[in-house]
Amino acid sequence: MKKIIVALLITVTVYACSQVPVTGRKQINLVSDNEMNSMSLTSYKEFLTENKSKVMTSGPQVDVVKKVGNRIAAAVEQYMKDNKMEAAIKNFQWEFNVIQDNTVNAWCMPGGKVVVYTGILNVAKTEAELAVVMGHEIAHAVAKHGSERMSQGLLQEFGGAVLSQALSQKSELTQNLFMTAYGAGSNLLGMLPYSRLHESEADKLGLIFMAMAGYNPEAAITFWQKMSEGSKNAGPEFLSTHPSDNTRINQIKEYLPTALKYYNGN
Repeated sequence: MKKIIVALLITVTVYACSQVPVTGRKQINLVSDNEMNSMSLTSYKEFLTENKSKVMTSGPQVDVVKKVGNRIAAAVEQYMKDNKMEAAIKNFQWEFNVIQDNTVNAWCMPGGKVVVYTGILNVAKTEAELAVVMGHEIAHAVAKHGSERMSQGLLQEFGGAVLSQALSQKSELTQNLFMTAYGAGSNLLGMLPYSRLHESEADKLGLIFMAMAGYNPEAAITFWQKMSEGSKNAGPEFLSTHPSDNTRINQIKEYLPTALKYYNGN
């Protein structure tokens, strides 16, 4: 047992070197950025292929998603550069796609691979509200929350004794954990929920990113209020992994003064 514990501690020490932007929280990431981005690219392409008939290639909705997405991407790159963390996103290759589907959802895979469903565009009526959605989802990728979820899964599955070997072999289980974490395929309804800690971090990062992109972060309050109201009736898929409640809205209000400094500085 002692050897197992030592092996686990050594493994975690070697791989757990990530720090979340803004909050500074240390996190365990046992899967390399290269491997995460590689799996992400493969899964993203598969998703687009399987949903080829739903992928929109032109029109006002596509234009606005790409416009907002590119502005937030530029803000992310600037923020990371200003804070000497640009290495964390050096291999990001931004891509924004719109799916014709009434599902109220959006997501971002590692490496900056984003999908927005037209269903959520019926809620996010303005560019600023869309920036709330995209900033939040992109923040999950920048903060490497997916890697953290996978790492927790690896620790639970392998334990310390065989974790190093499993990682070095890039086992099928690692790929399966990615698929479970991101639910890539014909739909994303099986995606593992982010924790409330992850949600709070994504909210804070997202507010800063949208503010730096030139969007008033106060739009987050009205957007989440609308999402909360909608959840009482239809229960949009977006809320199954993105809880919207008074606690969240109050936390956003508390963080707004900080985000507004970035907005007013534009």
